[in-house]
Amino acid sequence: MASVRLQSCVLTVFLLNFFCCVVSCLYFHIADTEEKCFREEIPDDTVVIGNFRTQVYDEQRDEHLSPAQDLRTLVVVKDADDELVLSRSFGSDGKFIFTSRKAGGHQVCLRSDSSHLPLSTGRMLTVHLDIKVGERTNNYTKIAAEDKLTELQLRIRQLAEQVQQIQREQVYQRIREEYFREVTHSTNMWIFWWPVLRSLYVVGMIMWLTKSW
Repeated sequence: MASVRLQSCVLTVFLLNFFCCVVSCLYFHIADTEEKCFREEIPDDTVVIGNFRTQVYDEQRDEHLSPAQDLRTLVVVKDADDELVLSRSFGSDGKFIFTSRKAGGHQVCLRSDSSHLPLSTGRMLTVHLDIKVGERTNNYTKIAAEDKLTELQLRIRQLAEQVQQIQREQVYQRIREEYFREVTHSTNMWIFWWPVLRSLYVVGMIMWLTKSW
């Protein structure tokens, strides 16, 4: 039984790492002063690190150019309750860090600010974005050097961090499942009582009309 649980835990860690590696990096195009937003489901008390790099894309020449030195990029992060978590202006490249105060969908928005130096016709900005959540934000090379850990000790610590991250994800998923169960129950109750209330209303109207005649 213990062996089965260990294999299941290792498989979960592997799948989590694979999934994170697949979805953490992306790129997109934005025009002048255009804003692009992304939603990230994050457990509470979780560190998030985002790195981005901006290039100017020339559609006619089909190539990327170096951005202007004074190009600015505004990063805004809001939590599940639409409360502001982070709002900061960067240059063409930047790194933002925040810790989630509560679990839920966090909205990460990036907006170019080149209004003082508009892009030429046929050009737009290409933004390369890499978001790391939870355990993936750890710099294990730095940790090993500071704590003087052997390769085995570092691997054990990394696995422990990954297990903690999985536990946070599981707690968050249970909270979401409970919320959806409540919503489903409320919806089902409304579906059940609505025909009854409608029938009572029709019967009441018929009785009132009968007495009126």
